[in-house]
Amino acid sequence: MTDGLSTLYQDLLGGSYDCVDRIVLNAYFRMGHDPGGFRVWWRALTGSDETLENTYLMRLAGRFSRRLRGYAKAHDIPVIDCLAGQRKHDLAEEYLAKTRVTQGLFLVLVGRAQAPVWDVSAKHHIERKKPMPYVNHYSFHILDPDWGHLTIKISGHPPFPAQVILNGHEYVACQARKAGIAFTKEGNCFTAISDAAGLAKIADTLSEHPAIGRLSQVCERWIYSCVCFALDFDEQKRSGFRYQYSNYQIEYSRNLVFEVGGHMDQVFQALIDRSRAPLDLKTIKTILGYRRRPIYHGRTKRSTEWEVAVERPTYDLTIFKLHCGKLTLKIYTKGERVLRIEAVAHNTQELNCGRSLEKFPEVVSRLKAVLERFANTLSCIDQCFIADEMLEHLPLASCVGKTLVGGIDLNKARMRQVVEALIALSPSPNGFTASGVAARVRALSKQSPCQYGPRHAAYDLKKLRGKQIVRRIGHTRRYEPLPTGLRAMTALLVLRNKAIKPLLAATQSLHPARAAYNPKPIDAHYQAIRVAMKGVFHELGLAA
Repeated sequence: MTDGLSTLYQDLLGGSYDCVDRIVLNAYFRMGHDPGGFRVWWRALTGSDETLENTYLMRLAGRFSRRLRGYAKAHDIPVIDCLAGQRKHDLAEEYLAKTRVTQGLFLVLVGRAQAPVWDVSAKHHIERKKPMPYVNHYSFHILDPDWGHLTIKISGHPPFPAQVILNGHEYVACQARKAGIAFTKEGNCFTAISDAAGLAKIADTLSEHPAIGRLSQVCERWIYSCVCFALDFDEQKRSGFRYQYSNYQIEYSRNLVFEVGGHMDQVFQALIDRSRAPLDLKTIKTILGYRRRPIYHGRTKRSTEWEVAVERPTYDLTIFKLHCGKLTLKIYTKGERVLRIEAVAHNTQELNCGRSLEKFPEVVSRLKAVLERFANTLSCIDQCFIADEMLEHLPLASCVGKTLVGGIDLNKARMRQVVEALIALSPSPNGFTASGVAARVRALSKQSPCQYGPRHAAYDLKKLRGKQIVRRIGHTRRYEPLPTGLRAMTALLVLRNKAIKPLLAATQSLHPARAAYNPKPIDAHYQAIRVAMKGVFHELGLAA
């Protein structure tokens, strides 16, 4: 493991592995998404432009539905029309548990969603329908020998855009069975592994260049059999209908398997306690004793919100998230002994490395870097410290290039707010800008843009750069904290807020403070330090 958090707790781990989780690929017929290209394709399909009308396009969509339902009825495959908001994945898992199909299509779900649809007006003029209409989408749930359960979702209207939804854990499980590696899999997680190194090696194959071929192969194996209900194989060949693929959504996870579940709980709860305030986490959810992963369902009646269900506790789920644009970073518990750190790209465009399938290894590599940056940030906050040399030099002036800048005085509210803002922004995958720092400081101080704007933030960042706490990313206008600087900033805030302020406040109290109702070990330490510090302050003449 290369991140600080995994290294810090490696003595408690029984194993670990990285894995690409959810993979969503967009499948599209490039020519069909351009008006001129669609006209050329239609001519190749039908022989002329005479039939290029809305009526014929609707007939093509209707043929898709009729052929699909006829095939499903003949082969005893369920076709279910889903209501708006219905959890299709849960429904698929229910049918997967009882299906007798070992390979191939076992379920089709039909739902409505927005999709690009062509509108043909007079003289066969083609343009997009606006706003984008809601049309039927057909989700083909398939069992593949190499990838397990996968889903192909296709729009019923030409040019039949599609999505291929895969799961990396399913792929690793299939390959591990073939390799003879015994494991226990609970949901989307391996909780017990006979050969952790062997399984980790299999999981790493999804991050390598040959993964492009594996993904392309599984898509080509099934997608044309699904779209053949609209265009049979002869029509596909005659018109040159071929899909191309691009990366849309990808999840990358690091799974830490602890030897003892109690150790995982202690580590994670302590990590949350120390990082919640610095990272400005808005919500942390803890769900106690669920048999399965709890899923939120919208309720139609308010009265049902008070329903109570008692189950035998199996494990607790604690999760916290950080949202950074279209990227999400989160840590949560899986089962009794697995702690998962996850980076999710809701749209791979956010990673700025291209979206074609050929870029898949680079996308995964960037997600891995984002995850490790997040874990290193948590490690710095979890184990923070400041050297006495830095503490002495902070108030002194320093140079950035040839520019002399002032020192850092944390007794001033402005600098404390800047430091708090930097710690909160530190997990950002692409760093942060002076404007982002200014916005965060204004949120903390309730100031106006005139009182604290990007120029003020840029000057404060320059002072922090002079102390080697923050650095500029390349030649951009984005910044990131150095690991030693992040540890120092966190330590300074912790010392001020958790040690110095409480102790100074206690020495001024003329009446004994009321004890805590539910004392914790730290309360006992605080009390002992307060008693000792009162004696020190009395000897120094700082308190009566």
